[in-house]
Amino acid sequence: MTRILIVDDHPVLRHGLRALLESRPGWEVCGEASDGRDAVRLAEALQPDVVVMDLTMPGLNGLDALRQIKTALPPVEILVFTVNDSELAMREAIRHGARGFVLKSEVKEQLFAAVEALSRHYPYFAGSAAQTVLDGFLRGAGAETAPGPPLTSREREVVQLLAEGQGNKAIAETLSISAKTVDGHRTSAMRKLGVHSLAELIRYAIRNGLAAP
Repeated sequence: MTRILIVDDHPVLRHGLRALLESRPGWEVCGEASDGRDAVRLAEALQPDVVVMDLTMPGLNGLDALRQIKTALPPVEILVFTVNDSELAMREAIRHGARGFVLKSEVKEQLFAAVEALSRHYPYFAGSAAQTVLDGFLRGAGAETAPGPPLTSREREVVQLLAEGQGNKAIAETLSISAKTVDGHRTSAMRKLGVHSLAELIRYAIRNGLAAP
């Protein structure tokens, strides 16, 4: 029996995915999560074989959720199932432990094939994701599509919460850090990304799946 955890903030999509995945003999959806923090908690509690998750979620983005899940549970395979076709998002997802990537625009057969492959611990990258992975390999690991070094997990959290409309004080309370520390992460993120305003920072977050438009 292949046990699957679905992670997406849209209840209608989760319901449809559950029905689709459970139509396959030998597959069971053992749980559903609507945000990144809940995904980490449920993954640790349920220990599924495969996690099917979006990247753009409130509270804790998919990149950091999958990193935390893979750190706590290395054998769990993670399939990113998203509308976000950003090359940077794909590369970051792979860097943090995802071994499968399927766009929501792909036909359901791709989803079935991806879950089947990951359940056997084989990677699976469908359609444009496969081309992106190949292009990145051919260019070399040093190629970057964004200026500066990658953001730390804490910087991503701060950027995400800023894009969701929270101020420094609210972010500090959410992350249990000081407002001064929040401001430091924000400044560091802007420097790394080469942006100079909150509007540019929000555009980055939306473009790379850290926040919904």
